[in-house]
Amino acid sequence: MRNFLLILILFVTTASFSQSDALAKNYFEQGEFEKALRIYEKLSEQNPYRMDFFLGMVVANQQLENFSKVESLLKEKLNGSRNYPQLYVELGYNYSLQNKTELAVENYNKAIETLDLNPNFAYNVGAAFQKYSLLDEAVATYEKGMSLNDKMDFHTQLARIYGEQGQLEKMFDSYIKIIERNLSFKSTAQRYFSQYITEDSNNEANQILRRILLQRSQQNPDVLYNELLSWLFIQQKEYKKAFVQEKAIYKRLGAELRGITELAYIAIADEDYVSGREIVSYLIENSFTPQSRLQGNQILMQMEVKTATPKEFADIEKKFESLLEEFGRGRETYLLQIDYNHFLAFQNNKKEQATKNLKDLAKEPLSTYQEARVKMELADILVFDEKFNEALIYYSQIQKKVQSDVLAQEARFKVARTSYFKGDFDWAQVQLDVLKKSTSQLIANDAMELSLLISDNTIEDSTQTALKKYARADLLAFQDKNSEAILVLDDILTNHKGEKIEDEALFKQGKIFEKIGEYSKAESNYLKIIEFYSDDILADDAHYHLAKIYEEKLDLPVKAKEHYEAIIFNYADSIYFIEARKKYRTLRGDAIN
Repeated sequence: MRNFLLILILFVTTASFSQSDALAKNYFEQGEFEKALRIYEKLSEQNPYRMDFFLGMVVANQQLENFSKVESLLKEKLNGSRNYPQLYVELGYNYSLQNKTELAVENYNKAIETLDLNPNFAYNVGAAFQKYSLLDEAVATYEKGMSLNDKMDFHTQLARIYGEQGQLEKMFDSYIKIIERNLSFKSTAQRYFSQYITEDSNNEANQILRRILLQRSQQNPDVLYNELLSWLFIQQKEYKKAFVQEKAIYKRLGAELRGITELAYIAIADEDYVSGREIVSYLIENSFTPQSRLQGNQILMQMEVKTATPKEFADIEKKFESLLEEFGRGRETYLLQIDYNHFLAFQNNKKEQATKNLKDLAKEPLSTYQEARVKMELADILVFDEKFNEALIYYSQIQKKVQSDVLAQEARFKVARTSYFKGDFDWAQVQLDVLKKSTSQLIANDAMELSLLISDNTIEDSTQTALKKYARADLLAFQDKNSEAILVLDDILTNHKGEKIEDEALFKQGKIFEKIGEYSKAESNYLKIIEFYSDDILADDAHYHLAKIYEEKLDLPVKAKEHYEAIIFNYADSIYFIEARKKYRTLRGDAIN
């Protein structure tokens, strides 16, 4: 019982201190420094060894310009029985606030000299210097601490300071030393590197990191440096150079081809098909198992499909058939079969054959997830073929089969989209209302976007005439019938001018123009959105798409920069904000940090 009472008293006392501390901070933030000071004085008196309460009292006095009082408090604490060497930094800073530079420097030096008594003081002294952005003094503290005690490690603190100072070579060197001691830090270090590294291989930071890694690799050959060089080359989109590093890693370790496989996917996603083919060919040649050879061939076929012209479709079909003859048509090749039938339906105009193939595949002894993936592709093809009711049946089956998987949420979204294509907007809206809370942010965003489209264009027009036309244009675009979709959107822009749907039609048509390479027409549409709908939700999308066209298609970097800048200053909540800021700084020639 006695112990219980002691614990209760301790709990109540601690809670009381916490409340008082929070109140003092609140007063401080509101600029009521005298009220904050009174609380900190009381807290410090009750807790003489709590440094946070003491420093709260110091800072409150400084805000009230009670510098002499602060000096007395700090000197009294420094002359006490306990060692608080970081208070020399506080005293020096107090002098600097009075422009007493010599006294400030004198006390900063005293703080650093305390390390001779105990190198462990480096933690608190260095942190105090960093608090006031006294970076040179912080560096001197940390470096001295490590020189006095080789067990101390301040490379993380030093690396960040070097970065702030622009000492890139020292920064990279410090981070690499940390990785050498602790390999698990590599991904964290790469995130820090990304603040300075750009896609431009001539960027100063890129060149410095490359030089350091090459020097270390020559002095001490280790796969770590190959891995970091590969990462650097990937950031620079130099996939062949990254491939050289990944091959070196594979030859030394010989365990698996995962790094090379990931590089293949990255190169292909960035549409560097020349490098992609070379990497995938190496994968196939060096694969030891049928599964890895199959994976390599599947990646190769994905590239073939992406780059194929209609004249090459027959050859691609033969290659798919040849691979299926080699590897079989069972569950082991279900992903390859999905790719094949997607190609047949969406590019080679063989929807019936693709549908039959997938129905046959669904009868194989597949896992629940595999069956759901197959049926998802089958349903997508049925929507493409405007067999909406049959597609809805398959989407519903998927939801039941994999209820707890994100695939079920994707199927529900496709139910909503299919209902929307059909013109059944009420049922689509029911599904979308559920999906707005989806665990997948991408699906939730898509659901919100489609839901807003339906609701916004139903309030104004109860007959939903324009919305039905727009849904038709959306379906035509999905079917890759771009010319027909453009004509339907022209009808909306002509006969529903001034209605809520106009900006949506302009944006949709602009995206189709982009898709078919008619960039001047896309530019015209996006500029109209910016001119007439600058306050609507599609304005930032229009700025972003324009910027991308100017930067990547029309080689007009100055215009691109203007539109990235517009997003930064006018649309701070845009999903494009971070990317726009990065692109803007790159085009302006900044080092990204």
